[in-house]
Amino acid sequence: MKNLSPLQSERLKYQPKLPTSLSNGVNSLEMTEGSATQSVADQAQIQKLFANTYGKPVVTFNSGASRSVSQTNVGVILSGGQAPGGHNVIAGLYDALKQSNSSNKLYGFLGGPSGIIDGKYVEFDDEFINAYRNTGGFDIIGSGRTKLETEEQFQKSWAVCKKLNISAVVIIGGDDSNTNAAMLAEWFVKHNANIQVIGCPKTIDGDLKNDQIEISFGFDTATKTYGELIGNIERDANSAKKYWHFVKIMGRSASHVALEAALQTQPNITLISEEVEQNKMSLNSIIEYMTEIIVKRANMGKNFGIVVVPEGLIEFIPEMKTMIANLNDIMKDLEQDPAFTNTTSTREKFDVVENRLDDKNAEVYESLPALIKSQLLMDRDPHGNVQVSKIETEKLLIAMIKSRLEELKSQGEYIGKFSTQAHFFGYEGRCAFPSNFDADYCYSLGYNAYALISFGLTGYLSSVKNLTSPASEWVAGGVPLTMMMNMERRNGEMKPVIKKALVELNGPVFKKLQDNREDWALNDRYLFPGAIQYFGPSSVCDITTQTLALEKSKELVNA
Repeated sequence: MKNLSPLQSERLKYQPKLPTSLSNGVNSLEMTEGSATQSVADQAQIQKLFANTYGKPVVTFNSGASRSVSQTNVGVILSGGQAPGGHNVIAGLYDALKQSNSSNKLYGFLGGPSGIIDGKYVEFDDEFINAYRNTGGFDIIGSGRTKLETEEQFQKSWAVCKKLNISAVVIIGGDDSNTNAAMLAEWFVKHNANIQVIGCPKTIDGDLKNDQIEISFGFDTATKTYGELIGNIERDANSAKKYWHFVKIMGRSASHVALEAALQTQPNITLISEEVEQNKMSLNSIIEYMTEIIVKRANMGKNFGIVVVPEGLIEFIPEMKTMIANLNDIMKDLEQDPAFTNTTSTREKFDVVENRLDDKNAEVYESLPALIKSQLLMDRDPHGNVQVSKIETEKLLIAMIKSRLEELKSQGEYIGKFSTQAHFFGYEGRCAFPSNFDADYCYSLGYNAYALISFGLTGYLSSVKNLTSPASEWVAGGVPLTMMMNMERRNGEMKPVIKKALVELNGPVFKKLQDNREDWALNDRYLFPGAIQYFGPSSVCDITTQTLALEKSKELVNA
């Protein structure tokens, strides 16, 4: 192998830890079934859509007597955005498959779900897999966001699987990707294809979790990476004492990443989207809240600070959410309107948009800085929604706060200086070398995925629980994908999707932030997490996120 850094050379040697139940291989397991399950909501509709895979039990694995497992070829797909540890899911799947039967084959579909549709694949062998163990990224086979939802796509996928004699497919992805997995599993059963489908829970956003899935993989590494970066900025701010740093951080639909990063670093201001929505905070009220802290710090001689903002904040502000929904609805028509498409004048584009929006929404849109207006008109995502990662919310807040401070200065109520730096931490955390936790967890998820396959299950998500205990005490099993589903509107239609887990405002994680907010706002309690540690004492190298630790401690208290 060429072009290896010293760290990668050492990480390739790391042997991830497994739960004791899996350590003797999948041929020495017994499976325990729980009671029948139902979806989290919309049970009648979900059951009708998934008539062949609905209501299955949660399963748990324990060490058992030796059993025979038939020869199996498996295909694996990386789907959606990258998350640290994806390579180890594949490595764990490969090792379990080969340990069970050396004749088993693992195929990797290239470029995400489109690979299984178009028949683009590679066959893994030891040399191939060994070059990617414990590394970040999804470059082993690449990823993509193609949705698996049409009859033609399912037929093509089946044909490719038959060609390769594949009897099981593992889809590694987030909520949308595992919704695809559920639909593919249902279609295969309905058509007697004899092809199983298993999912693995991935997303750095941390919003794919429930009682059975304690955390999605990648969240641990990504938040520790962001924590290091924010800690570095805090130290710089505390050294120079002249800038307010506004940090926008990954997390569109939920604020788990921002909340975890805040607990790791203790910045002066942290906005949580779910709180903004629940309290119906307007954009102006957010500006007033932040401005008040900035003025108080200035009166203390502190013209510096750190602000952490979740990526999806703008969609949780009530008037912005309503306006964006209205904007999303009219964009298809605007894209066909010559008055909009043929003009090169930005001002004229804005005028067309404002004339099409409902009156109140037009007022909100008109009040925004030109930069934000333009960004709201950028290309939509596959669901027809604005791509919030391209909306520079941090710059919107800076501009509005600056304007408010100028008003206060003219009234003699503010004498400080407001110099700013804007940051967006997103891609920096998606492909980092996985932490020891993610390296172990992902390897276990992949190994466990093959265990689910070996028992003939389909429509399940690989589940490894008890994650705040040593890896040997982790509990392996599976949860039916339909159990996590509800109906949501997508592109104007009600569709089945896995329900996202939002920040619980009455939960222990948010409460820790809430209890310390006033103190952190005015007193500089900055923490400096430093880089992820891979070698050294377990107390440094194997620590979990504060989110998982606090949630697990709550479970233990309530047990």
